[in-house]
Amino acid sequence: MSTSIAEALSVGLLVLVLVGAVVRPWGWPEAVVAVPAAGLVVATGAISPAHALAEAQRLGPVIGFLAAVLVLAQLCDDEGLFQACGAWMARTSAGSPRRLLVQVFAAASVITAVLSLDATVVLLTPVVFATAARLGARPKPHLYACTHLSNTASLLLPVSNLTNLLAFAASGLSFTRFAALMVLPWLVAIGVEYVVLRRFFAADLEAGAPSPGGAGAPEMPLFALVTVAGTLAGFVLTSTVGIDPAWAALAGALVLAVRALARRRTTPAAIVRSAAVPFLAFVLALGVVVRAVVDNGLASALGHLVPHGTSLPALLGVAVLAAVLANVINNLPATLVLLPLAVPSGAGAVLAVLLGVNIGPNLTYAGSLATLLWRRIVREHDAEVGLGEFTRLGLLVVPAALTLAVVALWGSLQIVGT
Repeated sequence: MSTSIAEALSVGLLVLVLVGAVVRPWGWPEAVVAVPAAGLVVATGAISPAHALAEAQRLGPVIGFLAAVLVLAQLCDDEGLFQACGAWMARTSAGSPRRLLVQVFAAASVITAVLSLDATVVLLTPVVFATAARLGARPKPHLYACTHLSNTASLLLPVSNLTNLLAFAASGLSFTRFAALMVLPWLVAIGVEYVVLRRFFAADLEAGAPSPGGAGAPEMPLFALVTVAGTLAGFVLTSTVGIDPAWAALAGALVLAVRALARRRTTPAAIVRSAAVPFLAFVLALGVVVRAVVDNGLASALGHLVPHGTSLPALLGVAVLAAVLANVINNLPATLVLLPLAVPSGAGAVLAVLLGVNIGPNLTYAGSLATLLWRRIVREHDAEVGLGEFTRLGLLVVPAALTLAVVALWGSLQIVGT
């Protein structure tokens, strides 16, 4: 196949895969479109079998890690962790919508960082919806906090986001060094989000809310909390001794799974479903299709646009390019495309890509799969968020958060080093 035909085919299939992920016709899983597309780029020669296999081998450990974290998050939900979190937010907000927003920010930031953005979108958002309804507060500020923080607050740890796992693998950093470099950008970006959301939704937050009733709060599931803490410690330990942190995630998931099965709180089939196998297949297939696009000209085209080095202007240029690309082709393909181009400049450039693909998607619905999933969940609760409002908020948040987070990253690189 000629290069021009291969390029047109691979780009067309990537667009088809992304549209399928956004629209999900007839409720089909994303993999229904992505897997045949990946097979087609291999069968037609748009990508060689060797390159497709290499991409699958590169993504394999990342996908295994993601599966373990998804299972861990679902089992924490089965233990009652998110219900207890909702009760804590209702109780400590004392009927104040402004205080509830602070609690949602705290909960969403920690849950996103520790249990991944999927836990915030899928498990925390319904709890926040129910908590706002229980208090009689207008839900919109708190729901927007969930979706924005599922992206922005996923900057802290390698386990917080699939894009982080990819960047972590490419950066050559240890788990602790990654977190040390990202903690300041994480705090700065969350701070910008809070300031802007509080001003943007001032009228909603001024509306009063009654104090919560005297219904008994569920007990905090200490076993789940201890297991999560042990899993985080395992991430640090395995990274220190050179073992893939996926084994720590698997251990944490197994501990909770054995307990849940013994208490008949779940079933083996439910555990397998929580691993989201169709979504994992989608990620793998998407990686192959993106690799075909890269092999057929995109890498060379973007190579002229990616700034080199780790000076502040270079880091800002990389982050802005990543943010723009994330909103054009979604943040996961943008990560797969840009990481190989950023690696020669070092870990700082890789982390700048991460800032762009994690903060940037708050600008448009299509920026990340998490945002699309959040929108479906909101609709299931008979609520709606307008495209204009979403975009206006994004235009206020993204440029400020991205710029200040890059400055914070540059400062961290000067202090911590790589």
